[in-house]
Amino acid sequence: MNTPYPPPPPPPAAAGRDRTTLWGVLGIVLGLLCCGILGIIFGYLSIRDARRYGKSPVLGYLAIAFGVINIIAGAILRSTGNHPFYR
Repeated sequence: MNTPYPPPPPPPAAAGRDRTTLWGVLGIVLGLLCCGILGIIFGYLSIRDARRYGKSPVLGYLAIAFGVINIIAGAILRSTGNHPFYR
């Protein structure tokens, strides 16, 4: 009758601070449209949060890839003189 109580369950992870999807989507959109550097930064933040909360880091990898593609394409367009903002 004097059995000890089981230990309390661990507290739930801070679900409100999980911004994996937010960083990934922001990185993809900004990486595709305008700012390759911001796409890479937000992709890194998405991968970091995905590892922290045990989620898939695919959005972060896509954001980094699109950011790098944006930077490379912009450099090629600027070097050939076909960039619409540098005529």
